[in-house]
Amino acid sequence: MSRPRARELGIRIGTLPTGALNAITDVPGVRVGHTTLVEGDSVRTGVTVVLPHEGNPWDEPVFAGPHRLNGNGELTGLEWIRESGMLTSPIGLTNTHSVGIVHDALIAAEVERRPDGEDFWSLPVVGETWDGSLNDINGMHVRPEHVRAALDAAASGPVAEGNVGSGTGMICHEFKGGIGTSSRMVEEVGGYVVGVLVQANYGRRVRFRVEGVPVGAEIPADVVPLPGVPGAQPGGSIIVLIATNAPLLPGQCERLAQRAGLGIARIGGVGENSSGDLFLCFATGNRGLPAGDVAAENPLTVTVEMVPSGRITPLFDAVVEATEEAILNALCAAETMSGHRGTVAHELPEDLLVEALARRGALAR
Repeated sequence: MSRPRARELGIRIGTLPTGALNAITDVPGVRVGHTTLVEGDSVRTGVTVVLPHEGNPWDEPVFAGPHRLNGNGELTGLEWIRESGMLTSPIGLTNTHSVGIVHDALIAAEVERRPDGEDFWSLPVVGETWDGSLNDINGMHVRPEHVRAALDAAASGPVAEGNVGSGTGMICHEFKGGIGTSSRMVEEVGGYVVGVLVQANYGRRVRFRVEGVPVGAEIPADVVPLPGVPGAQPGGSIIVLIATNAPLLPGQCERLAQRAGLGIARIGGVGENSSGDLFLCFATGNRGLPAGDVAAENPLTVTVEMVPSGRITPLFDAVVEATEEAILNALCAAETMSGHRGTVAHELPEDLLVEALARRGALAR
C-alpha cells in the first residue's frame, strides 16, 4: 500500500492550484517511465526517462534552458542546450556511475528506430545523483535493456514516486528519498501548467523544514536513525526537471530553471560543496521547431510566441511551489530501505511530520 502524498496529509505548499494529477505529466504530452532494480542485498538503483511531448524529441526539439546551483554533479548535453537553446533528446536519470550506459542506450534506441545507414547526430541529456550508500554503485548494474524498458514504460498519467526508477537508492535530508513530482496551474498567465520532477538525494536533516517549521530538528537521530556508515558526511545532489506548456524562449526557460533553487532553499537545501544541484526547464509552447542541421532542410525563418517578461512572475511562483512540493512528495512516498553493506535509510515518519506541523498550526484547515 503506497504512503500518502503531502496533500493527503493536509499539507498545502504555496497558493497556486495543482494540476489534476499534481505531477509533471499534467503538462500535456509529457511522459515518464521507470525501471527499478532491487536485487539481493546490494542492488538498489534504476533508470527514469522523461519525454517532453508525445512526439519524438530527436525529430522535434523544444526550447529549454538550464541552471546550476552547485556543480558537483552531471547533467550531460547542457553545453549544447545553452548554445542552441533547445532540448533535442529524451531526458534520462540514473546513478552517478551509470550515466555513460544510459547515454549510450538512448542513442542506440534511436539508431535502431532510424533507417539503416542514416546519419544521426545526438547529445542526449542524462542526469545523475549518487546512490552508493544503499547501492553497489561500482557494480554497474544498470544495463541497456533497463534503459529500453524505461523508454517503453514512459506514459502520461500518475507518476510513481519514492523508491522507484533512478530514485530507488537515493537519500534526502537523511531520510529515504527518491523521485517526487508536483504541478501548478497558472491561470494568471493563460492557464498554462508548470510541472516539476525531482531526483532528491541531498541535504542535512537539521536543515529540513516544511512550511517554515524545522521538522528535521524535531525528528532527531535518536528517534529515527541517520543513514550511512559511521562518520559519513551528509550531502548528495538533486536534479530538478521543469516542464511547461507556456510559450517561452530559451532565456525565459533558464529564468524558470533558476527558481528551482528557491524551492530547494524553502525546504532546507543550501547547495553544499558536495552537492550537484542541476536544473533544466523545457517549454512545449512553441512546437514544430526544425531539427535539421543542414540549411536546405530548414525554413528561412520560424515564427514563435513568448510570454512577455512583465507577465512571467507567476510562472516563477509555480516553479518554486512545485519544486518544494515535489521534494516533499519524494520524502512522503519513500519507504525505509536496507541495502549495500547493511546501510538502512529510514522513511520520513509521517505521523511525526504531521504532529510537528500541527503544533505550529501549519496544516491546511
